[in-house]
Amino acid sequence: MSDQTAFKILTASEWADFERDQILYGSQVDKADGYIHLSTADQLQETLDKHYAGQSKLTIAEVHLDAVTEILRWEPSRGGQLFPHLYGPLPMSAIGTIRSA
Repeated sequence: MSDQTAFKILTASEWADFERDQILYGSQVDKADGYIHLSTADQLQETLDKHYAGQSKLTIAEVHLDAVTEILRWEPSRGGQLFPHLYGPLPMSAIGTIRSA
């Protein structure tokens, strides 16, 4: 992990679709907001607690930010923290380590 990585949290069905299609256009929330939400390593637990509490079978996918620089923006969100947002689809080729949550 480094400042060159961020994380995308996916439900089991979102992960299955991503694996099948090899590209992610985002969750329903992402689509409604107009970008794919990511979290840094420091933001990850808070995002899990706030948006995924009580859910099981989650996948946390490490995103190599250098592979998505053209669509990446750092924007203020919770408490003024800068969050990585993707304004375009996330390719599977940008994914590193995956783990369950």
